[in-house]
Amino acid sequence: MSESPLKRNSKSNLERLLQEMLDRPASEAEITREIEEEFGETRAVLALDMSGFSRTTQRRGIVAFLLMIHQMKRIARPVIEANDGIVVKAEADNLFCLLETTTGAIKAAREIIGRLETVNLVLPEDRRLYASIGIGWGRILNVDERDLFGDEVNLASKLGEDVAEKNQILLTQAAQAIAAQSGLDTREASVSISGLTLNYYQLV
Repeated sequence: MSESPLKRNSKSNLERLLQEMLDRPASEAEITREIEEEFGETRAVLALDMSGFSRTTQRRGIVAFLLMIHQMKRIARPVIEANDGIVVKAEADNLFCLLETTTGAIKAAREIIGRLETVNLVLPEDRRLYASIGIGWGRILNVDERDLFGDEVNLASKLGEDVAEKNQILLTQAAQAIAAQSGLDTREASVSISGLTLNYYQLV
C-alpha cells in the first residue's frame, strides 16, 4: 500500500521541510521560499485574552474558570466565523483567530465585547466575562488552520495579553495603517516590553 502524500500546509510537511533545512544547509534559502509559498498568507490576526484568570481561579477554583473559558468560546467563535474568520487555536484563556480583513477583525472584536457586556448584565460579579484584544495584519504562516506564526501574530498576542486592559481593542501599526483607510478613529501609544518599545493604536 502506497504512503499517502503529505498535505502541503500540514504540520508534518512543515517539519519535513525544516528537517531538510538542517540536512541541507546550502539549500536554506530555497527551502525558506518553499515554506513561505506553501504556508504564507496575508491575513488579519485577532488575539483574545480573558481578563482576571488568576483572581477568578483563586476565588472560585480552576473548574469555575474552565467553565468561563468554555462560555467565552461559545460567544466568540460564531462571531469570528460570521466575519469570514476562523478560530485557529485556543490556549488556556487565549484565542488566536485569522480573518480575511482588518475591518472584519475589528468588527468581530467590537461585537465580541458587546456580547460580553450584554451577558455580564445577568451574570454574578465573580463570573463576569471580560476580554482584551490585540489585532495585527500582515504575512503569517498558517499551519493547516491549527497553528500560526509570524511577527504580527506575536505583536497581536502581546497587545491582547500584556498591554490591553479589559474591553480594550489595540491594533499593531500594520493593522492601524489598513484601518485608517476606513476612517477609524484611533489613539497612538507605546509601551516598553522586555526592553523593546512597542508602538500601537487603541480604538476610540
